[in-house]
Amino acid sequence: MIRVLLADDDALVRSGLKALLRAEPGITVVGEAADGAEAVRAALEHRPDVVVMDIRMPVRDGVSATRDLMAVPDRPRVLVLTTFDLDEVVDDAISAGADGFLLKRATPEELIAGIHAVAAGDAVVSPAVARRLFASHAARIGPDHMRAGRLTDREADVLRAMARGLSNTEIAHTLHLSVETVKTHVKHILAKLDVRDRTQAVVWSYRTGFAYRSDRPGGG
Repeated sequence: MIRVLLADDDALVRSGLKALLRAEPGITVVGEAADGAEAVRAALEHRPDVVVMDIRMPVRDGVSATRDLMAVPDRPRVLVLTTFDLDEVVDDAISAGADGFLLKRATPEELIAGIHAVAAGDAVVSPAVARRLFASHAARIGPDHMRAGRLTDREADVLRAMARGLSNTEIAHTLHLSVETVKTHVKHILAKLDVRDRTQAVVWSYRTGFAYRSDRPGGG
């Protein structure tokens, strides 16, 4: 059972999300918060697996709350759910340590899939946000050839599969690898790209255009 905490200053939004998630097998809502400060306190009290976090909230915003939650032992995963897809909002949320980023116009199916994905340790970036990341960054900075060149062909395949939102199990099936081998590739990808986690690797792949390139880096 995935334990979820809802953090949003709009009571109607929280009510709608709670009704949606309570009808979903395998997910239970363990708490709510109306601002970032409440979200941190509620997370410490209820120990959720996933916090669905709004960005723009009073008292403390979701970015600040997310940053604090990253320091919590056995920290919850954070799925940002917001109206805003501005570049600086995405940057701030990812930099704070968010594990996923969805817009509030996402479908119920996308939200539920996102919760399951981040709970399993996978990265989630909404397609709309991914397109914006590519459009706003790739044309200006181009692919990061130095870091991309560190990846082997197989690691490049794994990274592009991660960017498509596939889980480790799905990547293993698609590329005919064991799950443990995929995990090893992911570990190497994070080290070679010098990024903190899976979400940052996915964001890097979109920002540089790597996720859209069909050629391999030729690392062997």
